[in-house]
Amino acid sequence: LKFFDSDIRDTASLIEILDEVKASSVIHFAGLKAVGESETNPMEYFDNNVGGAISLFKAMRETGVKSLIFSSSATVYGLPEYLPIDENHKTAPTSVYGKTKLQVEEILNHLSSADSSWRVICLRYFNPAGAHSSGLIGESPRGTPNNLVPYLVKVVSGDLDHLKVFGDDYDTPDGTGIRDYIHVSDLAAGHTAALEYLRNSASCFEIFNLGTGSGHSVMEVIKTFEEISPVPISYEIVGRRLGDVACNYADATKANEILGWNSQLNLKNICESAWAYQRSQIEDKKLKS
Repeated sequence: LKFFDSDIRDTASLIEILDEVKASSVIHFAGLKAVGESETNPMEYFDNNVGGAISLFKAMRETGVKSLIFSSSATVYGLPEYLPIDENHKTAPTSVYGKTKLQVEEILNHLSSADSSWRVICLRYFNPAGAHSSGLIGESPRGTPNNLVPYLVKVVSGDLDHLKVFGDDYDTPDGTGIRDYIHVSDLAAGHTAALEYLRNSASCFEIFNLGTGSGHSVMEVIKTFEEISPVPISYEIVGRRLGDVACNYADATKANEILGWNSQLNLKNICESAWAYQRSQIEDKKLKS
């Protein structure tokens, strides 16, 4: 794979890249992705996530590459009216981040309606987590992570003193937020299935949920991680985070029936793989020091 150091908002650069690699399809992952941060930096989120997407779509149109998988998010649903959430659930995002994702989906819907040669799939991720089974590819955020599993990893490895649990007064069994945690390897398999579907489609605009169909609370995740952790996990209950909802988990029936995709890995697999990746990073640093 060839790497290009560019800016998604630089349309001319994207045109050159798409021409050089002779792309047939694009998977659009680029964007800012923290719910809390999006509330304090809304301009940056709209600029990068929406403006960057428009720049990419212009470059794709210019080069004749009209096959796209868009990395969307379950945050587009907002407060759930029923659970599990299917693709027909109304969209009413409660965060700036979710609003940017929904705006891009709407742009793509209009784009494919105006030009039937476009083939578009929007994948609404629930909560991706974990690392590759090799222990060599994983998530290594700078500073304090915005997501729960890498935050736990930082605490267990000693990089951070304790975990902040954002709210314990939600209407859930233990008061903490419930999310549908999907292993990144299952997520990758979902993209492979979506690409295959696009190859066999003359034109389409489809939306699929990618999730496991079950939710776990923050406290459940902490307890599961402690099963494989070499040390107890210290945590502090703090106030709710702006833009968060109490509970959401997926109905991924559509992806199963149309794409032939199902999640295979569970929460413990997620925790084990994330910690294995962290251990490999620690060993690598020791060898280099």
